[in-house]
Amino acid sequence: MARLKTRQRILLLVLGVSTGILVWLSSHWGTAVMALPPPEDTPEEILRTEIILDARSPIDGKFLTAAEYVELQEQLQVNPPPKLNANIRQNIYLIRLRKAILQFLPFLDL
Repeated sequence: MARLKTRQRILLLVLGVSTGILVWLSSHWGTAVMALPPPEDTPEEILRTEIILDARSPIDGKFLTAAEYVELQEQLQVNPPPKLNANIRQNIYLIRLRKAILQFLPFLDL
């Protein structure tokens, strides 16, 4: 019985020491990763003051000049004419209205 207790104590000691070493190694492992950025990297403060002269199209990702980008943004702001038939739009509106009413009054047979 005494032999079993000493064996358990030794196992507990080995387990505790190995766990402590693993925790210590894992905590120091990431210190090499947490370094300063490379010196050729431009700081964010400088990048914020730069004026961006070219952009990408939100439609297809092609490069655009500043004037083309502004023109495209203006075109996108204009709402296109509705492409659905008026009867279909009316039916969609009624279906959405029915769904909203049934959420508040579920006992109605609509």
